[in-house]
Amino acid sequence: MTTSQKKIKSLLSSLLRFGLSAILLIYIFSKIDVEQTLAVVKTADVRFIIYAFLVFFMISLFLLLRWSVFIKALKLEAPFFSIVRYFFIGLFGNLFLPSAIGGDVIKIFGLCRYSTQKAKVVASVLLDRLSGFAGMVGVATAAFLFGHRVINDASVLISIVAMAGASAVIGTVLFHEGAYSFCCQVFARFPRVKESLMKMHYDIALLKDRPAALLQAVGISALSQVSLAMTFFFISKALHQDVPLFYFIIFVPLICVASTVPSIGGLGVREAGTAYLLAKVGVASGVAVSISLINFLFMVLMGLLGGLFYVSTNSAAGLPIAKQLEPLKTAQ
Repeated sequence: MTTSQKKIKSLLSSLLRFGLSAILLIYIFSKIDVEQTLAVVKTADVRFIIYAFLVFFMISLFLLLRWSVFIKALKLEAPFFSIVRYFFIGLFGNLFLPSAIGGDVIKIFGLCRYSTQKAKVVASVLLDRLSGFAGMVGVATAAFLFGHRVINDASVLISIVAMAGASAVIGTVLFHEGAYSFCCQVFARFPRVKESLMKMHYDIALLKDRPAALLQAVGISALSQVSLAMTFFFISKALHQDVPLFYFIIFVPLICVASTVPSIGGLGVREAGTAYLLAKVGVASGVAVSISLINFLFMVLMGLLGGLFYVSTNSAAGLPIAKQLEPLKTAQ
């Protein structure tokens, strides 16, 4: 693929994301009572907004800890400063790059600059992402099992079963050598790519002997999901909605999955999903959209914080690696 073709592909991808978000937002706002919604937002209780943002900020620290669990389990040698730096820059990438996994790409390419264990770098980011998905599935499934009589909705059940099935398939492929090798046959014409993928599998397979690390990471993911549900809960309280936290614990994982559809940080898709699900517990569409947009504002703030982190540490990143290197085990 030539440089011009890559630029065209990137432009089309960006236009698709912006277009989808714009179309969905226009449609959503055409269906809600904007004046009534603004009236509710103007009377928001700022205290609960602050509580929500503090919890949202804590989630980022949980996610950094989760990635460091895999880095330590894989015995990946990398400067601790660089790990923290590219994690926060990744928050910016998740929001503004033309890909739903833009932040992961940043973490991989960034950390590979400071580590020769490139397969382990990729494995750490992949496992981190998948453990997050496993945590979502676990929380949503557990909540639904305890509350299926309260939410007797086939669409919610089907969504959770689909998530659980996808998680089981991906986990089987990653940890089963035969299944993984079979899938890698797709890259038979690219031997170097196939070889790199197999090396990554060997690193992932090592974690079979370290189940504690996997359980710890999934546990952190579950805690992050419950915390994200709490941010939605606090925002709803700020907007004078009396919705029990339990419902958000069920709905938020489904909203997160929906927001991975290519768009501007999930904008539009997330709002549509939030309005659809919260309507089941009596929340007006306009208020539900407001809850989601305030949560998106938190994402923007964290993304900008990641951008600021990049700018403020750019000179430090140019120092010799020896001066940056701080053993990960001492930081744990």
